[in-house]
Amino acid sequence: MMTIKKNPIFLCSLFFSWSFSMAVAVAAAAAAENTTIQVNVGVVVDLDAQILGGKIFLSCIKMALEDFYASHAHFKTRLVLHTRNSKHTVVGAASAALDLIKNVQVQAILGPVTSMQACFVINLGDQAHVPILSFSATSPSLTSLRSSYFFRLTQTDSYQVKAISAIVKHFGWRQVVPIYVDNTYGEGVIPFLINALQDVDAHVPYRSVIPPSATDDQVGEELSKLMAMPTRVFIVHMTPELSSSLFAKAKEIGMMSQGYVWILTNGVGNRLWSMRSVVLNSMQGVLGVETEVPITMELTNFRMKWKRQFQQDNPAIIDFDCDVFGLRAYDAAFALALAVEQVGNASFDFQKRNPSFNSTDLDTFKASQYGPKLVQALSNTTFKGLAGEFSLKDGQLQPSTFKIVNVNGNGVSSVAFWTPENGMVKTLNSTNISILSTSEKFDLIPIIWPGGLLSVPKGWEIPTNGKRLKIGVPVKVAFTEFVKVAKNLSTNTTDVMGFSIDVFKAALEVLPYDLPFDFIPFAKPDGTSAGTYNDLVYQVYLEKFDAVVGDITITANRSLYVDFTMPYTESGVVMVVPIIDTGSKNAWVFLKPLTWDLWLTTFCFFVYIGFVIWVLEHQINEDFRGPPSHQVGTSFWFSFSTMVFSNEERVVSNLGRFLMIIWVFVVLVLSQSYTANLASLLTAEQLRPTVTDIKDLIRSGDSVGYMKNSFVHELLKEIGFHESKLKAMTSMEDCDQALSKGSEKGGITAFVNETPNIKLFLAKYCSKYTMIGPIFKTDGFAFVFPKRSPLVPDISQAILNVTEREKTMNIENKWFSREGNCQDDSGPRVSSNILGLESFWGLFLIAGVASILALIIFVASFLYKQRHILKHAGVRAMFEIFNEKDLNSHAFKSSPQRNGSAGDQVEVKATPNSNWPESPFSYSNHADKDFAFLDGQETPSTTSHASPDIVPTTELARPVAIQEMHRSTVISQENN
Repeated sequence: MMTIKKNPIFLCSLFFSWSFSMAVAVAAAAAAENTTIQVNVGVVVDLDAQILGGKIFLSCIKMALEDFYASHAHFKTRLVLHTRNSKHTVVGAASAALDLIKNVQVQAILGPVTSMQACFVINLGDQAHVPILSFSATSPSLTSLRSSYFFRLTQTDSYQVKAISAIVKHFGWRQVVPIYVDNTYGEGVIPFLINALQDVDAHVPYRSVIPPSATDDQVGEELSKLMAMPTRVFIVHMTPELSSSLFAKAKEIGMMSQGYVWILTNGVGNRLWSMRSVVLNSMQGVLGVETEVPITMELTNFRMKWKRQFQQDNPAIIDFDCDVFGLRAYDAAFALALAVEQVGNASFDFQKRNPSFNSTDLDTFKASQYGPKLVQALSNTTFKGLAGEFSLKDGQLQPSTFKIVNVNGNGVSSVAFWTPENGMVKTLNSTNISILSTSEKFDLIPIIWPGGLLSVPKGWEIPTNGKRLKIGVPVKVAFTEFVKVAKNLSTNTTDVMGFSIDVFKAALEVLPYDLPFDFIPFAKPDGTSAGTYNDLVYQVYLEKFDAVVGDITITANRSLYVDFTMPYTESGVVMVVPIIDTGSKNAWVFLKPLTWDLWLTTFCFFVYIGFVIWVLEHQINEDFRGPPSHQVGTSFWFSFSTMVFSNEERVVSNLGRFLMIIWVFVVLVLSQSYTANLASLLTAEQLRPTVTDIKDLIRSGDSVGYMKNSFVHELLKEIGFHESKLKAMTSMEDCDQALSKGSEKGGITAFVNETPNIKLFLAKYCSKYTMIGPIFKTDGFAFVFPKRSPLVPDISQAILNVTEREKTMNIENKWFSREGNCQDDSGPRVSSNILGLESFWGLFLIAGVASILALIIFVASFLYKQRHILKHAGVRAMFEIFNEKDLNSHAFKSSPQRNGSAGDQVEVKATPNSNWPESPFSYSNHADKDFAFLDGQETPSTTSHASPDIVPTTELARPVAIQEMHRSTVISQENN
């Protein structure tokens, strides 16, 4: 093994050799660096000292490039930043972009910051084919420019409106007022916001617009205007600087107290974490929408590194933080570096465009050859950035999750989240997502509302310095029990009273707040009505009345213009007609208790039951034997005599007794019902309406009355009444006189009106008329308010509370007292006294089933006993046997015929050339016959002899002889 001596010369040579190698490597690296491709990129931000955001964005962009190339040292391209100050103006941003494009020939521009600046810069980039990458311009109006060279690398404001509307829906607010800055940024989101609010049934009664450079006095004047309105839910969409001034003024004038709701869009919500405590102090209880940024290790390390670097570069700035827009700026620079590397060393030249005649400086600059390829590369760039997933579609960053935050104390707390997939949720735990609903409004993390309120504000209230509600009331001549307007001459005032007025006042007493109002009659100067009820309701739509109280019917046409509260009376339109006594005592009144179909069915069953009893009893009961006419009469007599239970005939078979038990029960029910109904017809007054169907009035051409100025007039015309057949009534007395005359004498046949009015009419004329219907469906009387009025749900709830208590009964007794002995006419007093088949078909069904069952059992038993006769003699012989007495029956065991003398003889004559005897029904003396089997014959025939001798036999011997012949026949067949 060789050893190396420690020779100084050798060591020195070795050191110099290593140093030379290192020098070569460094030189090679420098040479490689010199071969990288420099790509010019512009940055347009606000670098003024009072505008902190621009410096934060620039710092994030520089750090992004440092981190990118530190991890991608082998990339051949390098972005070279050229920064310009937009000076927070549109002109400054346009001038900076024009300089970068024309003089520096940048291949892309990062920025500008605001939407107004971006609007003009995008047009420049579109003409020069230079991509514009904005990380903070959020106005949806920029999308309408439709530039393929514009990339919005942040969330557009149109995405967050769904999150805001979800908050409004969750807490059940019905009216919202947006407060926004009067520029492109403020106005761009309003159409999307209003549509989103309409989707959750929230109305925007007013839009508050604040100039970008508004003074404190201008802001205070606008806020004072909002204080005078009932709406207490405000959505603020403006810059952080202007919002700070707004909330400071709102706190000063008392609009940050209990009952108010403030919601911030993410333009301010994203920067709540970095705001100073003095600003947050004036925003206590505010809700905000913030873009959710996932917390990762890379983000945590970046924030620490960036904060140290920014503090070194800007030692004079103390309160600072990198918000989501700064993170978007970082990701924008990162994406641009990736796209530039993908394009590579393509041509960076700017080609001259065809100048137009009298062209200006703005349209003479060249167009980039690099831009179209860079646009394609940017569109396909995807990665996981600091602010979340980076993915573009049509140049737009895709929507992400929003966080709902609450300003309380000296900080900001998270209360919920909103995702495009699930809406409003408690947490973002993908394994257990809890979707929130309006029933869970108290199930969130506790929210501190303005004024330190813990319960959810209702979102509106009547302002103390607001005007009193102007409530219109109808002026009526008839049915003044509902609304009555009277002039008080002693005080020169107008008194408004009635059932509707008292119900409205009772509902206001239930409300948890005071509601000042004044009743204003809808009348002409002479005191008469100023129009129809439709005209009165339309005054609310025209904003001449704040509400209408009276006997106003809810209809579909009216609901197009106004909102109604819950109805406080019965619903429906009915018809009142005269009544006549039809109970005349004529000779045929005894037929009226039953309908003709019931009479016919009962008669048929009497005949049928008599026949079934005859079949069951004919062989074994002497009462049902004899000549045919006698048997028919006995059967009918027996069946009909059950009505009075006077039948003398006995029923000896079990099947017959079973059937009679059921039939007697049916007859009992029928007879008792008939007796009761006949007594009612003979003793009670039979009142019938003259008309029962309104269609009959159309066919007959009779005249119909309606109350003047009522919507019923249009309903009657819609169903087919001619205008000449409709007569307007002005009072209940007019209705009574017209109905008494009838159409033939110039009056009316029927009067049509709402149910409450008709009930009031019948309370006065209960003995002459009756109510038919309802003939139209309506929802009853209700109070009228403007569309989406916040008073509607509160008044409706108050009406329910009033109607469920004794208060309503007292009001009804006060205004609708009955006269004389009139009873309640809540429905038609007409009822039918005629009993129909539909009331008794069950009884007939039972009797029919029982009789059929009894017949089946009897026939089956009879055929079984005579099965040998049936086999050899046929059906005709069975009828012959059926007509014979069954002397084996217990009914004949004690009969005298059973013990008759043997000398009794019956002369039987053979019928020439016939093997069949005559029918038993041809014998009027009821003589029995003997049967015998002739040689070679399988069916029985009348016994025949060679000489006309007398064949002695007895009635007892005849059935025995037949049985012996059966037995001998069977034995002979078995022997053969």
